[in-house]
Amino acid sequence: MDYYRDQGYSLSMMCKVLGIARSSYYKHKNRIKPEKEKNDELLCSLINEYHLAFDGILGYRRMTMFINRLNQKTYSEGYIHRLMRYQNITARIRRKKVNRKKVKPDYIKENILSRNFKAEKPNEKWLTDVTEFSISGDKRKLYLSPIMDLYGNSIIKYNLSFKNNNQLVFKMFDSALKKYPDVKPIFHSDRGFQYTSTVFKGKIEEAGMQQSMSRIGKCIDNGPMEGFFGTLKSEMFYGKKFQSLEELKMKIIKYIKFYNEQRFQKKLGCLAPMEYRNQALHCA
Repeated sequence: MDYYRDQGYSLSMMCKVLGIARSSYYKHKNRIKPEKEKNDELLCSLINEYHLAFDGILGYRRMTMFINRLNQKTYSEGYIHRLMRYQNITARIRRKKVNRKKVKPDYIKENILSRNFKAEKPNEKWLTDVTEFSISGDKRKLYLSPIMDLYGNSIIKYNLSFKNNNQLVFKMFDSALKKYPDVKPIFHSDRGFQYTSTVFKGKIEEAGMQQSMSRIGKCIDNGPMEGFFGTLKSEMFYGKKFQSLEELKMKIIKYIKFYNEQRFQKKLGCLAPMEYRNQALHCA
């Protein structure tokens, strides 16, 4: 009501329109807010701030992590969830994956990983895959090929290209070996044509790695990698407009940096993937 008083409306007229007594107005104006109400207002402000700052990607669980870690608090998920519902704030919903065209492989490997996605140390198990992006007004497509280390699910290397060819994957793999020349992880992928080529088989053997492949039609065999793609697309791609694929490419690069360095995960003790990984490397 103070806003309308500043606009020239009299208190008597406003009370009459609202059907309240002047004493009720002054009682409300002069009341002392309980600490719980003050805290709710503060948290609602933080929720709105983080919802805008992180582009609407935070559900109530991740919102709780961000609020607790960035403000050194210990609020419960239920509390934050209630305040988000009160403000009608929700995270964006991810879409289902579109199946790719199948190509006859030169050779295949068994699913050695066998959905054992737990890693005891960095560079023990690597996952990879290729996903595509397209935007209206551009006939081209953009392809992303990353390597995920299952110790913390960090993206240790990736390659972006406008062509889905062997070089997309080979360049990524070679750069990972250059950065980690002495590691010999289990290298798991689906049965995409790049991974089942004789050239890539030679690269794996030369590196001394053990190759593993998902079974036909079993996306869950590469679950964490599929999960990363779903998260990336729901948080920075779906529902967004891009002027060009070049702009989208820069946004993906920026997002992967955010994912690695700032996207806290509860299962990692509220650390970001690279924080968790580097913590282990420094202790080794």
